[in-house]
Amino acid sequence: MPGRVLYVIACAAPPAREAGLLVAAAQPAGWTVCVLLTPSAVRFTAVEALAGQTGFPVRSEYKNPGEPDVLPEPDAIIVAPATVNTINKWAAGICDTLALGILVEAVGKRLPIVAVPWTSAAHAAHPVFAENLAKLGSWGVQIVPTEDLDTGDPAAFPWLRALAALPSAAS
Repeated sequence: MPGRVLYVIACAAPPAREAGLLVAAAQPAGWTVCVLLTPSAVRFTAVEALAGQTGFPVRSEYKNPGEPDVLPEPDAIIVAPATVNTINKWAAGICDTLALGILVEAVGKRLPIVAVPWTSAAHAAHPVFAENLAKLGSWGVQIVPTEDLDTGDPAAFPWLRALAALPSAAS
């Protein structure tokens, strides 16, 4: 049975290519890491490399009814990069992807969750995005801000800040 289990949920944005950096930082900190992707994020990541790094399949789709779950239950979740689409659907309780279903359920279970938004400045300027970040924050989700959303360098994505933002009870 694994120790503390961290789900890393990556959305479809350029920093998702580097999700392995978060895995590499979390494992020596005592986390068993599982990676989940939004369906569109699959195009941004090296799925096989992440599976090899974690020792678990990388999931992006719901399993079939009656099939056993291949991942252990999470103790904490980091969603990074978190796109405007995921933030807005998550705050609305929409579960049309596995990643969103896990996130909606995690709020209900009161799991420690960290979100690192990554979107364009134009998307970030939409009023509902700020409202939904505030809503998620009021539910206990730790929001790690990223600067220069429109021109940010994906290589400078704050993976270590995301890991450090996990509440001490989870880490």
